[in-house]
Amino acid sequence: MSGDDHATSDDDADIDAVLFDLDGTLVEYERPPGELLDLAFESAGEDSFFDVGEYFDRFGDHLAPGVSIAEGRANCFAEIAADRGHAPERGRAVADAFAAERDHSRVECLPGARETLDELADDHALGVVTNGPPEMQTTKLEAAGLADCFETVVFAGHDAAAKPDPEPFEVALADLGATADRAVHVGNSLSSDVAGAHAAGVGSVWVPSEEGVEPDPEPHYALSSLERLADSERPWKSD
Repeated sequence: MSGDDHATSDDDADIDAVLFDLDGTLVEYERPPGELLDLAFESAGEDSFFDVGEYFDRFGDHLAPGVSIAEGRANCFAEIAADRGHAPERGRAVADAFAAERDHSRVECLPGARETLDELADDHALGVVTNGPPEMQTTKLEAAGLADCFETVVFAGHDAAAKPDPEPFEVALADLGATADRAVHVGNSLSSDVAGAHAAGVGSVWVPSEEGVEPDPEPHYALSSLERLADSERPWKSD
């Protein structure tokens, strides 16, 4: 699959509701995770013994209902430390430093995010389905100026099971009075956004799609940029 915009579904029915992921789809931190991890190692007085790529690869294994982001990160870092021959407590110390350095108010909208929401709001019900605790994710929405853009926000892992479980999508659709067959979910993660949308019977829009990546699971639609939605392009609607 190329990074060009394309559709892989024959379903061209009109869409009433559009759900969005938050992190990496609508907003991103001003300080990238790799920079923050370097600061965490320094603050904890540790030499770096893993990189941000391994953190991302393994973090999902430590998320579960009732497990906070901070707790999951600490467990992840402890496991990586143990695998490297270090005491797990050293990994937990780095996780504590990471959490202390992370400022959830220091986020910014990704290109096209606000324009996309303004454009879609004219004829769609909008919601957010995000993995993360309410206080943290609400801070991000407010800091980015997006808090008033949505009719519902579901904090998956708290209001419902974490993505990719279908429950948070079902809760959002119930809040919006929408049905799965007339809804799409826009997100940047194949494993949580695309897989979760499919589990709930919701159309999936993977954005930004990555050139040269063979997606698994394959989304119904892929966009090279969120800005394409801001330009009134609806991949799910035929001309």
